[in-house]
Amino acid sequence: MIKHILLIGLGGALGSVLRYLTAVYTAKHYSGTFPLATFLINITGCVLIGLFIGLAERYQLINTDIRLFLITGFCGGYTTFSTFSSENLQLFQNGNPITLFSYIFSSVLIGIVGVWLGSLLSKI
Repeated sequence: MIKHILLIGLGGALGSVLRYLTAVYTAKHYSGTFPLATFLINITGCVLIGLFIGLAERYQLINTDIRLFLITGFCGGYTTFSTFSSENLQLFQNGNPITLFSYIFSSVLIGIVGVWLGSLLSKI
């Protein structure tokens, strides 16, 4: 149990650091109102989790420890749906309904496609 907690924690720490670096990089190059950094993180996180799950199923090389590290830890630390929800509330409160609905719709739809794409990539 302790080993699993440490693996999840390490993966989560690495995912969180990558999420932060992605947000900093995106903010440096984008200044629009659409929450692009969180959007990109959520979509790439969906692709990664689909890829990791697909590889685990296809090759059965990903044991429980690696699954906990990559899927539960890394992807859990990297993706930011709690931030996504907070940003949607801010868009709503700031009177940006078009951006709000386009952000929700595109994140969910492209996220599902991302998981599917990651799964397909695992079969190559």
